[in-house]
Amino acid sequence: MSGEVLSQSEIDALLSALSTGEMDADELKKEHTEKKVRTYDFKRALRFSKDQIRSLTRIHENFARLLTTFFSAQLRTYVQISVASADQIPYEEFIRSIPKMTILNVFEVPPLDGRILMEVNPNIAYAMLDRMLGGRGSSMSKVENLTEIETRIMSTTFERAFENLTEAWSSIYDIDPMLDIFEVNPQFLQMVSPNETVVVISLNTTIGEVSGMINICIPHVVLEPIIPKLSVHYWMQKEKKETKPYEVELLEKQIQNADVSVVVELGESEISIQDFLMLDVGDVIELNQLIVQPLTIKVGDIPKFIGQPGKVNKKIAIQVLDTLKGGDDGDE
Repeated sequence: MSGEVLSQSEIDALLSALSTGEMDADELKKEHTEKKVRTYDFKRALRFSKDQIRSLTRIHENFARLLTTFFSAQLRTYVQISVASADQIPYEEFIRSIPKMTILNVFEVPPLDGRILMEVNPNIAYAMLDRMLGGRGSSMSKVENLTEIETRIMSTTFERAFENLTEAWSSIYDIDPMLDIFEVNPQFLQMVSPNETVVVISLNTTIGEVSGMINICIPHVVLEPIIPKLSVHYWMQKEKKETKPYEVELLEKQIQNADVSVVVELGESEISIQDFLMLDVGDVIELNQLIVQPLTIKVGDIPKFIGQPGKVNKKIAIQVLDTLKGGDDGDE
C-alpha cells in the first residue's frame, strides 16, 4: 500500500476534524476509492526510468572528475567540475533554455548512431581561452565575433576534453567520440526532432573565479541500443569469464619457453668489513656448508630443490635430490 506518510501532528488534526464534524468520514472514504486521473503530456514523454537516469549520473560524475583533472593540467589554475543535475526533457525545451549565443560542440560517438551535444557557457569558454593565451582567466562575452584562431583553439580544447568520455563510459560501452560540428548559434543546430526526448546532464564548472555550466545533451536515439546496460542489474551483475582451451594451451607454451635463472648455493659466510677490505688473491673464506650436506638450488631467487654436486661429460652439474617444502607455492 503506497501513500503519503502523515506526521503525528497531522494525524491529531485529522482526528480532531472528524470528531468536530468539520470532515465527513464517508466523503473521505469516497474520495479515497475514486479513481484519480493524472494528466499526461505527450510532449514530455518520459522514456528513461529513474534507475537509468541514476546510471547516467554515475557515468558523468566520473566524467566530471576526469574533466577536472584535464582542465587543471591544461589551464594551470583552480578548476572544479561536478554534476548538478540530470533530467530528461524535449530537445526543443533544452534549446530554449541555453543562451542565444553560446559554445556548441557536436560529437559523433561511433559505434552508436546519432550525435551528442556539449554546450559550454561563454563565461567558462572565454575564461579557458584567456588562460590558454597567457591571461589571468578573465571572462568576456563576444561569442558572435569569434576569430578563426579563437575558434580553432576552443574546438581543439573541447575535442581533447571530450575524449575523457571514452574512459567514463568504458564500464558500459566502448565509444570513440569525434568532433563533428563547432557552432555558436543554437538556432542553426537541429540534431533531432523538437519533441525527441533527450537527457541533459548539467555540470557546475568553476575556472578560477569564473563560474558557469557545461551541459551534455544525449538524445534517446543514441542511448536506445544500450538502454538495458543502464539498469542497476547490469552494474551489479558479475560475469565470470571462462578461460578458453586454446588460451590455456597458449599460456602453457609461453611459460614453458620462459627463461629462468637457476643458482646453486655452495654455502654462506659472514666476515667483517675490515676482513673484506683486506682480502687478496689466494685468500680462503670458510663456508658454513659441509661437503656431505646437500646444496640448495634456487629458481628465480626462490629455494625450490636440494641436490648434490657432480660432473656430467666433464662439466660441473647438480643432481636434484628432493623438493623443498613450500617450493611449489613460491614460499621461501
